[in-house]
Amino acid sequence: MRRTVRHNGGYTDPAWWGRVWWTCAGCVLLWPMLSLTEFTPWEIFSPESLRPTVRFLADFYPPKLEAEFLIVVAHETWRTVAMATVGLALAMLLAIPFALLSVRTLSLSALSGSMATAPAMLRQTVRWVLVVLRSVPELIWALVFVRVVGLGPTAGVLAIALTYAGMLGKVYADILESSDTHPTHTLLRNGSGRLQALAYALLPQSAGELTSYTVYRWECAIRSSVVLGFVGAGGLGQLMDASMKMFNGAEVATILLVFMTLVMLSDRVSAWLRDGLT
Repeated sequence: MRRTVRHNGGYTDPAWWGRVWWTCAGCVLLWPMLSLTEFTPWEIFSPESLRPTVRFLADFYPPKLEAEFLIVVAHETWRTVAMATVGLALAMLLAIPFALLSVRTLSLSALSGSMATAPAMLRQTVRWVLVVLRSVPELIWALVFVRVVGLGPTAGVLAIALTYAGMLGKVYADILESSDTHPTHTLLRNGSGRLQALAYALLPQSAGELTSYTVYRWECAIRSSVVLGFVGAGGLGQLMDASMKMFNGAEVATILLVFMTLVMLSDRVSAWLRDGLT
């Protein structure tokens, strides 16, 4: 508990000047960044911006609910979910072996203290690969794969797989390394194999956290798959892009409502999976 100091008949917080100093320092650092980005939100409310915005938003009501269009939306929604799910599955196929190779806890040579040169180099190389994969946004990967494999969900699946492999591999390794190492080292010292130590020591401690993070990434992949549609990867994003280019506000409103419903349903499904698997 922080003590207050009595001063001139009142009480003052001794950390008050520190908070004021850091607040001022933050403002000084933030101001040139705002200037560099030309951040001018007040332009949104200028007459030149408000008139087309009001016209476009007015077209949102009523949403387009014709059966033919809803069938197309349902098909693209299913494609969006499939793109996210398959992309995450491929990401896990890459992330799991990468994570196991980069976990120091499962290294036999590290039991004596310092890791041997070859395993240490392998571990560092795998971590560099994970850095490269996750440092390139899935949108950039999608632009690359659209040029390679053409328009369609394949580009989106590959983009999600590569970026999320880097994210999952890094976090999986961190979760496993942050668990209690005593059971794992005990098994390894008594002749157990790495997979046995993983199954009987590391996973029981970390299964809940690993499952929770994986399901969270599935939610993120659904959102990403919509964004990837704007660069030609298919799904709801591509359908929305076409509607926005035609200034069809009714179609955009329907797609937005479906997307919000999809996000809410994915949140419910992920909560159910967490409760069932943790």
